[in-house]
Amino acid sequence: MRRVFITDDCADILPGYLRFLQGIVDSEDLPLNISREMLQHNPLLAKIRAALVKRTLSELTKLAEKEPESYADFWKDFGPVLKEGLYEDSEQRETLLKLARFRSTSGDKPVSLADYAGRMKPGQDAIYYISAESVDAAAKSPQIEGFAARGIEVLLLADPVDEFWIPAVGSYDSKPFKSATRGGSDLDKIPLSEEQKNDADKADGANTDALVALLKLTLADAVKDVRTSSRLDASAVCLIADEGDMDIHLERLLKQHGQMDKAVKRVLEINPRHPLIGGLAKRLSAKGNAEDVTEAAWLLLDQARIVQGEPVGDVSAFARRLDATLLKAIG
Repeated sequence: MRRVFITDDCADILPGYLRFLQGIVDSEDLPLNISREMLQHNPLLAKIRAALVKRTLSELTKLAEKEPESYADFWKDFGPVLKEGLYEDSEQRETLLKLARFRSTSGDKPVSLADYAGRMKPGQDAIYYISAESVDAAAKSPQIEGFAARGIEVLLLADPVDEFWIPAVGSYDSKPFKSATRGGSDLDKIPLSEEQKNDADKADGANTDALVALLKLTLADAVKDVRTSSRLDASAVCLIADEGDMDIHLERLLKQHGQMDKAVKRVLEINPRHPLIGGLAKRLSAKGNAEDVTEAAWLLLDQARIVQGEPVGDVSAFARRLDATLLKAIG
């Protein structure tokens, strides 16, 4: 019996994303007279660490395959921590991607990336996701309405670490991760049903173009651009990040931690098939009076901000415009 206690606190024995593990490492290869300081520089420690990581992930893989319900419970408790490894540990990234589970628009049960890839629609070439403060907020976001209309599954992400591992990983099985809140989502590649196509054809393109031009002029200092949208279905408007700009949820996280002061201008997308947008376009065309539509432009922007969980630009002006609109409605 040569067992000698060395330390009960060895930060280097496991990576941070496995910090939920507790146990004892019994090794006959370490010298008996090793100190805590010497242990930190011992090359054997790296081998022990690699073996522990490999064994742990192997056991988790077995659990996920043989007892998916038990693994789902494990992921619910420790998934956010384990996902840190996707960002930190490039050597184990492929294994961790297979272990990762996500809530999605397909239902309440967590899904793997393999599940998602197997359900991708013809013409779909990306894995779509949306980040928010909660899964419920992500599921209700107007930015994913067009995806739902086409039966495209969207991953619902609510852990802060998701904003960091996705750019680091980039893709899964040669399929890039793409935020549903960014421009250029290429939804037109996936066809709508015949009924939805008929509804889309009802939009008056000429009137809508005139409305978009006025919205751009009115909101020039508040938004980066105004565009018609294929991502909207039931909602009239939404805000998105332009291609190449910072994701909306990441910007919010950085602001909350004091790491960002200046807001990034967003793109306002309008739904040309929505009755409100159609009505404004017709009023502009029929009366040629832009004053009412100009006031409505700011209400539309504030509506998009509220739905996004952002404060309105000017609370007093918002209240005044809303009062005026309600008075006209009941007058």
